[in-house]
Amino acid sequence: MTQPLRDGLTVTLCRDGGEFASLAAEWDGLHRACPTATPFQSHAWLHSWWLRYGQDARLRIVLARRGGRLIGAAPLLLVHRPMPLLMPMGGAISDFFDVLVDGRDQEGALLALERGLDRAARHAVIDLREVRPDASAQRLFRRWEGARARLHDSTCMELPAEPLAELAGRLSGSRAQRVRAKLRRIDALGVVCRTVAAQDVPAALTTLLRLHALQWGDRGVNPEHLRPRFAAHLSAAAGSLVRDGGATVTEFVLDGEVVAANLSLHAGHLTGGYLYGAHPGLRERKVDVATMLLREVSRQAADEGRRTLSLLRGAEQYKNHWQPVPVVSQRLLLARPALEPLLRLRESQVTARDRAAETVKTRFPGARDWHDRLTTLAGTVR
Repeated sequence: MTQPLRDGLTVTLCRDGGEFASLAAEWDGLHRACPTATPFQSHAWLHSWWLRYGQDARLRIVLARRGGRLIGAAPLLLVHRPMPLLMPMGGAISDFFDVLVDGRDQEGALLALERGLDRAARHAVIDLREVRPDASAQRLFRRWEGARARLHDSTCMELPAEPLAELAGRLSGSRAQRVRAKLRRIDALGVVCRTVAAQDVPAALTTLLRLHALQWGDRGVNPEHLRPRFAAHLSAAAGSLVRDGGATVTEFVLDGEVVAANLSLHAGHLTGGYLYGAHPGLRERKVDVATMLLREVSRQAADEGRRTLSLLRGAEQYKNHWQPVPVVSQRLLLARPALEPLLRLRESQVTARDRAAETVKTRFPGARDWHDRLTTLAGTVR
């Protein structure tokens, strides 16, 4: 049902998967027009995720239009456990969430989304995970007139989108020399980097996931990365994104064999390394895989004019070698005034769980190591 507002503004609630699929062209236009959009709000990513992960929930996508033109979207799902919640589409395999707001009509889009969310959340708490500090959802949060709470979520490490030679210039003299030595080692071995064409993405991702599993062996690989649905999601989403310039799949070849592969995602001002796989034999040949990957991803980000090179979720020690800036994503809780007790209950649940997780990591170093092994240059526990 369409709710008219003012000056040609309307807001509707999409509950149907077929309708969501049909929005691809409009959605992509809005995604390009949103200055805070990340790759995880693209239609290709979200629709692929919905088909493979979202069937236990109900679509609740708030759509804002002016004069029929799509100017805002909040991609959410309704779940009923542990309580009625409106949660982000994209789930745990997506590093960031945001609402989409057309930069040419931000106030109108935010007004319509606020009204639409108030209507959609009549009996539910809105629980938005992994919201960047500069996200459009932050503006929505600030103007929300009901109950609300802001909590810390994951920490991401970010660098300026500069070629690796310039990033090395940020380091001390001895560290910069070590980086240059590592690069000389990679080049001396004859490692060749090649970009995968869109039609070859499915096969390349099969290789990437095989190498990803091989590199971790029995050391605590994220089990989701080994499941067929994850492979199917990546193949569908990345294939479309590569065609549209929203993703790059790179292979690294040594002696005629693909020994590493990387998937990076692009949108707005940001490029992020999402997932990689590398043959364990590279370590034996003294190849620094992180440096090899970072050289390529930093080149992509710089060539495409991005401002931010994100190492995505996880604050592992090795990332600090590059002197990145830590950026803490936030968890935003919103509800109607009458549902404030439910929101406070949700807030206490999240806080208690986070404290328990921190206690485990502090008291049991092995558990912390297990967690850290699930976080890599290309991403984290998703």
